[in-house]
This record gives sequence, C-alpha cells and structure tokens, in this order.
Amino acid sequence: MRLSLMLLRAAAVAGLLLPGAGAFAQKAPMLTLPQALQRAVNANPRLTAAERDIGIRTGKSLQARAVPNPDLSVEVENIAGTGQYRGTRSAETTLQLSQLIELGGKREARIAAGVAELDSAHWQRQAVRLEVLSETAVAYVNVLAEQRRIQVLDEQVSALDRLQPLLQRRVEAGASSQPEILRAQVAADLVRVDREKAKAALASAKRELALLMGDSAVRFAGVAGTLSDTRQPPPFRVITDAIEANPQLMRWSAVRALRDAELLTARLKSIPDLRAGVGYRRFQETRDSAMVVGLSLTVPLWDQNQGDILASRHSLEKVQAERAINKTALLSVAGKAYDTVEGAIQELRLLRASVLPNARRAVDGIEDGYGQGRFTLLELLDVRATLIDALLREQEALRSYHIAIATIEGLVGRPFALTGGTR
Repeated sequence: MRLSLMLLRAAAVAGLLLPGAGAFAQKAPMLTLPQALQRAVNANPRLTAAERDIGIRTGKSLQARAVPNPDLSVEVENIAGTGQYRGTRSAETTLQLSQLIELGGKREARIAAGVAELDSAHWQRQAVRLEVLSETAVAYVNVLAEQRRIQVLDEQVSALDRLQPLLQRRVEAGASSQPEILRAQVAADLVRVDREKAKAALASAKRELALLMGDSAVRFAGVAGTLSDTRQPPPFRVITDAIEANPQLMRWSAVRALRDAELLTARLKSIPDLRAGVGYRRFQETRDSAMVVGLSLTVPLWDQNQGDILASRHSLEKVQAERAINKTALLSVAGKAYDTVEGAIQELRLLRASVLPNARRAVDGIEDGYGQGRFTLLELLDVRATLIDALLREQEALRSYHIAIATIEGLVGRPFALTGGTR
C-alpha cells in the first residue's frame, strides 16, 4: 500500500488529481488517478504472477528445511538354495531402519538458499508493483493529454466555423470571393481530420489504461484531471541517491546471499554424509535373533565437486557486475526522464511567456482587422494555424513533463518532493 501511495502523492504534486475534465462528462463514470492505480494494483496480471512466485519460493523454502526420510528395508538371505539352504530352513531375515545424517552444515546451507530465494521474490514483487504503478500513471497521462488535444481542436473548429457568417457577408458585399468560403471550409475540415486522429489515439490510450487495470474493455468515459501544473525538479544527484532504494537494486542483496549459499553448498558437497542403520535379524534355523548396526559413508576419492565449486564462485563474483549493469540502466532511464523534465519546463516557459500570448493577440487583432477589410483570409488562417500549433505544442510539453515525472517516481521507490519542500 505504501508504494501505491507514493505515486498518488507524486501525481498530486504534478497536478493530475485536480478536477478539470467536465467537458468530457458522460453517462459512464469518469476515472480518477487514485482509482486507476488501485485497480491496477488489485487486478494487473503481472502482480498476480509476482504473488505466485512468492508462493512458489515460500514452498521451496519450507521444503529446504525438511530432514531426509529414513529408509526401511527387509533382507532375506540363505533361501531357495541347495542342501541345507533349500527352501527357507536356513533363512536369515533382517529388518533394518537407516537414516541419512547430513554433515558439514548442508541442511543449514540449503535453508539459507531457500530464504534468500524468498527474499529475492519479495523484492521482485515490489519492483513489479512500482513498474505497474508507473506505467498506469503514464497511461493515465496519455489519456488526459489526448482529451485535452481534442478540446483544443474542438475550440479551433468552432472558431473557424464562426468565420462562415462573416465570410458570407463579405461575399455578398463583394469584398470577398466564393473560393474564400471554400478555403475556410477546407481549413476547418483539416482540423476536423486531426480531431478524428486524436479520437483514435484517445481510444487506444484508454484501452491501454484499461488493460493495465486488468480490464479487457474500457469501462470509463474518460479521466479527470489537468496537466497544467509543473514544478522545478531538485538536482539530479537527489534522484540518483534515491534510486539506491529501488527494489530492483535492493533485490541484489538477496541474490548475493543466494549465491553465497550456493557456493557453500557446492563446497560442502564433497563432505561425505553418514548413513546409520539399526536392525533386527532373525535366524530361521536356530530360532535365534540379533541386532544389526551399520554405518556407511561415501569416500570422496574421485569426485570432490571442484567443477560446481568453480561455477558457484564465478556466479557469486558475477552478482556485483549484474547489479552495476542494473543500476546503470536505471540511471540511464532516470537521466533521460530528468532531461525531458528540464526541457519541457523550458519549453513551457517560452510558450507561456511569449508564444501563446503573442499568438492570441495576433489572432484577435487580425480577426478584428479582417472584419474591417485590412487583412486577407490567408493571413487570418495562417495566424490561427500558428495559435493551434502553439497550443498543441504546450500540451505535448505537458505530456512529456508528466510522463517523465511518473517515470522518475517509479524509479526512486518512495515519495519524492519535486520542489524539495513539503507537500
């Protein structure tokens, strides 16, 4: 539960949990980020598989503690022969119970290996949980971004449709020609084409989110929230330090313990185990009886398990390199996500400080001037195209920012204050 709360808090910082999708309200329920994350945790098949792995390792750890079963044997000698050994007259019957006694700490080493495997499975489940939560947050952002993209395109279609009466009046007044009406219609239709593509992308994004939540079909109308808020991330060093707590890296401690136990097991294998037996012998001919005691062990003369010892030693030495490879991969992902956050923030600052305000003022001025005959339709359509391009660039920058944040949150493995302050 703690890990799911981590991403919920991170998303709240990013502004994903704020209401702002009323335009998409439909009869089907709207989905919130907490609901999406909780449903993913409850139903994602990858988490179910990780739970089963824990069950498997629990069973194997339990079995590792088992003591070998004793052997019960019956042996009949001196029967079905010739002379005095004919039939069973001289039979000797021995009933014996023997037990394998593991020496050198073999059972303890086996138990340690089972415990380490179970610990590794627990860490792996936490890693999968983080991945599922991060992927669900990313899918949620994609749905939210596509919804906003459709809103922007709808606004542009409405604005271009509002030009039609003005164009018609200008044509009737002889100030414009009929082809200008067609040109405006083409411009509006092209935006409609982009809107249909955005609707298809939205359907795909919603389906991806549904699959992460364990649903084969989309059962929500849309998602609630806004992507408008952004914050400056802390220094990258803070992120790299936090990555040390990622379950993928913590798991290597359990893997190292497992490799240690495997090396110890390989070394102990050359120590012979003792088999002790005690039995009862019955002499048919004299009707006498006696106890039988036996001890046996394997003499490690030819095989001292040197090959397995060598392989286990290299497996142990390989763990550190494998952890370094894993950490490098995580740092690479974190670095790309961090650079994306920084780039998106800079892009948004420029768009919001200059591009968007100037584009809106230009649209207002040229629309007013067009009604007075001071600008051409081509100039009006061009400035409107510039505005829609700027608005869509803003949405893509916001999408990139929030996806990168969700990626970083999935890597650090704990609540992460983007501003370095309280929340």
